[in-house]
Amino acid sequence: IPLSSGMILLTWQKIAPTALLYQISPSLNMEILIMLAILSTVLGGWGGLNQTQMRKVLAYSSIAHMGWTVIIALVNPNLTILSLMIYIITTLTLFMTLNLSSTTKIKSISNLWNKSTPMTMIVFLTLLSLGGLPPLTGFMPKWLILQELIINNNPTMAIIMALSALLNLFFYMRIIYVSSLTMFPTSNNLKHHWFFTQTKTANMIPTLTTISSMLLPLTPILIIMT
Repeated sequence: IPLSSGMILLTWQKIAPTALLYQISPSLNMEILIMLAILSTVLGGWGGLNQTQMRKVLAYSSIAHMGWTVIIALVNPNLTILSLMIYIITTLTLFMTLNLSSTTKIKSISNLWNKSTPMTMIVFLTLLSLGGLPPLTGFMPKWLILQELIINNNPTMAIIMALSALLNLFFYMRIIYVSSLTMFPTSNNLKHHWFFTQTKTANMIPTLTTISSMLLPLTPILIIMT
């Protein structure tokens, strides 16, 4: 499918089921939520390890992130909304950048160095944020969810969720590692293209990148709100 269609499936289509989950959260069964969350995070992390298409990687990443969204629905539904919002913003940033650069495969990210250095750095930052690497924004919901699980006497679940998140972070780091090492060390690469075509989508990317990677200092405010 086109990148634009994939973006809609992984962002907009999650709003309705998450809203329903938020409304019925008081009557949910904790055991079922835990089972679904573990299956989602493990399946999403394991399935993304052997992929070469960015759309498939992001699809498995979406499955893993839904596990984090589901597990906290009964304990703190507000964190469910926060997790979904940060995921949507980060995923939108990544899809817009990939669509603007016509990048669909992992090996194509290496060629972005010769097209636009900012695009490459945006892709790297967004992938690390999706993986939940501190001090990026994506670390915030995982941090708050793990903290909430521990407060509610679920340290075992917190450990399992944290370990499963390492699978996602591994294949994100692998993409960045491979893309960085496969850049040809020629003199042409020293003349990076720091600008790209100005469009409405391109103008939104810097703002979305800032939100998806630099909101961690606002965590205390968001804790009070949730």
